[in-house]
Amino acid sequence: MSTSTHPHIPRIGVVSLGCPKNLVDSQRLISALLAMGYKLENDFKDADVVLVNTCGFIEPAVEESFDAIYDAQSQGAPVVVMGCLGAQKDKVLAQYPDVAAVIGPGRRATVLRTVEELVGKPPAMARQSVPSSGVLLTPPHYSYLKIAEGCRHHCSFCIIPDLRGSLRSRSIANIMAEARDLVARNVREIMIIAQDSSDYGADFKDGTNLLKLCDALATLQPHPWIRLHYVYPSKIVDDLIPYMRDGVIVPYLDVPLQHASPRILKLMKRPGNIEHTLERINAWREICPDISIRSNFITGFPGETDQDFNELLDFVQKARLDRVGTFPYSDVEGAQANDFEGAVPEEIRQERAQILMELQEQISKEKLQQRIGHTYDMIVDHVSEEGVMVARTKYEAPDIDGIVNIYEPQGDVHEGDIIRATVIESTAHDMTAVMEENITPRTHIPFKMG
Repeated sequence: MSTSTHPHIPRIGVVSLGCPKNLVDSQRLISALLAMGYKLENDFKDADVVLVNTCGFIEPAVEESFDAIYDAQSQGAPVVVMGCLGAQKDKVLAQYPDVAAVIGPGRRATVLRTVEELVGKPPAMARQSVPSSGVLLTPPHYSYLKIAEGCRHHCSFCIIPDLRGSLRSRSIANIMAEARDLVARNVREIMIIAQDSSDYGADFKDGTNLLKLCDALATLQPHPWIRLHYVYPSKIVDDLIPYMRDGVIVPYLDVPLQHASPRILKLMKRPGNIEHTLERINAWREICPDISIRSNFITGFPGETDQDFNELLDFVQKARLDRVGTFPYSDVEGAQANDFEGAVPEEIRQERAQILMELQEQISKEKLQQRIGHTYDMIVDHVSEEGVMVARTKYEAPDIDGIVNIYEPQGDVHEGDIIRATVIESTAHDMTAVMEENITPRTHIPFKMG
């Protein structure tokens, strides 16, 4: 009696940590694995190998990465450590000497080759067809689109250029091919990301820049919401605002300012004319009155005095930004700032972060109260079994900003639909709205500026 045997198809577990840029790396890796015929396995006990795409930017991220490596190893499969922490091979091996491999960021071919060496090659019949824009680890109605790798800046608190190298932009043609495929897949929101999106194209030295990319993105049909992230406060930002006013990109600017004291900004090696920054913000609002501005700040940077911190508070009070993220300073192994004099005690870093967030919370509360009674177009991110919807306006990015809760949907509504709703309540971060109508297009995606 004969028995038929099926060739073994290796199962791969993947953990993706850190920022959206890392998530895109994971998407590309998974896309390649599926195209080669490997299977994804969510239960790591059944996986033949587990890939941990780590973040190693600040110490809490390193600790999270180490925890993920431990959890993966405890399931029994070989573990490959990759991503930013993978650039610090000795540090990983000192903690986990028995991982199968440690591979730095931007080395997808090496990861694929390592997987093949560890678990073998899938049979040809297992190969899968993958869209040209790859698999999405986000909900299917929105996607991140990475336009460049690396960074040319040398901020004293950051080691990204050491981890990921200098700026390497993708061509506009290459980016647009991915964008068109995403739109064809009914992706309604595309979020542009890079280490510094405003620096896009500078390495080409042929005039390619973010404005020309926006000109190209304007031709996408049906036109999705296009949102810019990680926009360094360079001069080109001033020229982006008319694109927001005209609806080419959503009026949302994610611009990491980091501090407001000229002395601290100089130590950080960041742009330091904060009075000019306030003037620019006012000018942006003149051009596009409904622009939503998000920024991040670091408290307790080495050498930060009470006066420096008060200058930061004063700036936040005057700028009245829509969303703010605050991070107590954390040493990053290999960063210049680690050796600066005037280390601020940890409890003071945390206390200053708390004070800043309490100030911003009040500002945010007041700004969201001003939206009560206004009607907006929103994108639906989630619909519960009870019909409760979680949505966002053009002023909120997923995962990092607030949400809009809608408790009584009108008609049949699905995740990814575009609806129109009126805000009736707000807190410091979130809103509640009443749905007016489902305006999900079949031929185009409207973008209401009012």
